[in-house]
Amino acid sequence: MESNKKVINSWCMYDWANSVYNLVINTSIFPIYYTAVTANEAGGDRVDFFGFEVVNSVLYSYAISISYLLSALMLPLLSGIADYTGEKKKYLKIFTTLGSLACMTMFFFNGDTLELGIICVVLASVGYSSGLVFYDAYLPEIAPASLTDRISARGYAFGYAGSALLLIASLVIISFYDVVGFPTKGDATRTVFLLVGVWWIGFAQIPFKNLPDNVFNRKPSGKILMNGYLELKKVFVELKKQADLRKYLLAFFFFNMGVQTIMLLATLFGSKELKMESGQLIPILLIIQFVAIGGAILFARLSERKGNIFSLGTMIIIWIGLCLFAYTVTTVTQFYIIAVVVGLMMGGIQSLSRATFSKLLPSNTVDHASYFSFYDVTFHISVVIGTFSYGFIEHLSGSMRNSTLALASYFILGFVLLIMVKMPKKNNASA
Repeated sequence: MESNKKVINSWCMYDWANSVYNLVINTSIFPIYYTAVTANEAGGDRVDFFGFEVVNSVLYSYAISISYLLSALMLPLLSGIADYTGEKKKYLKIFTTLGSLACMTMFFFNGDTLELGIICVVLASVGYSSGLVFYDAYLPEIAPASLTDRISARGYAFGYAGSALLLIASLVIISFYDVVGFPTKGDATRTVFLLVGVWWIGFAQIPFKNLPDNVFNRKPSGKILMNGYLELKKVFVELKKQADLRKYLLAFFFFNMGVQTIMLLATLFGSKELKMESGQLIPILLIIQFVAIGGAILFARLSERKGNIFSLGTMIIIWIGLCLFAYTVTTVTQFYIIAVVVGLMMGGIQSLSRATFSKLLPSNTVDHASYFSFYDVTFHISVVIGTFSYGFIEHLSGSMRNSTLALASYFILGFVLLIMVKMPKKNNASA
């Protein structure tokens, strides 16, 4: 098993590469640009999408839901094939290319090309979320159990730092578009989407070069598709025997539903419910990124002292409080307070969720991609239901605020299920 510094840092560099999509496209500049270009002349929020009239924010929520559903449908089989052939890196490259090219194509999205923009949103999201399965599957292969929390946190820290740097550069380009040489702010913004794709696929070349190929020296033969299915079936049978792993996946399903929905749609909440301008939203997102670095490191250390379940449970309780507080938010200052705490919790819960699953895997596991496909399919389906329910509740009630109460209930269910999980003692060693 590889655990040298070069391999670990190269693995972390993939987070540096792909996290710019998550920040710039998912949570900051693109949602604000999307809201602006899809508003009609009267300032309304209804758009025409392939002949159907729908609220712009609801359409965006549904697009994210569809993208994660597509990933959830195809990833289990692909992960089984990846384990059977030993070609995790191949699939990581495929989805990285898909996602980055979709980001570059967003350059052509404006008020007259809504359908193109939504298609790019779906494809970029598929590329991002699907690539994570094969990226995450490398963690137990490069990290000893005693260092899993720290290395997972380091990966996220790389991602937060890299995406913050590109966001700063993007803000300079957009804010001083005329000085940089763009005729309009819209042209500058669309160029940022192009830069995201270039950054993503460019820095991904580092892990592509240094991550190991075919760690367990698999030698595939015969019908790869059928053997990939059999590989997945074998892991599914093994998973049924792992009670704590199953309990954790169910707990993760619920609390991740809340976490990801907040991350994906918080910017829309600020711009729509509180009428915040981009000048108010973007700076706080930068603060969140740097706070998240501290959160990832802080809760990795807390986990080493108190255990993974204690650390995750603590964060979930805080998330519940944030959802309830968000329902009452009426000022920009209150939104800023929530955003800073979200950043701290975001860094901790993302890195520790991945590390906890890795620790719960049987010690003799070799089918890491297949196991992580169950983790990431759980992740995807939770995002599908979370974002869909958020948009659906807004559609029925006419307010995003009511959706925050549903998110609180997801966290409560996740907490109840989490405290039933027992971590294996052998994997709780400190570094």
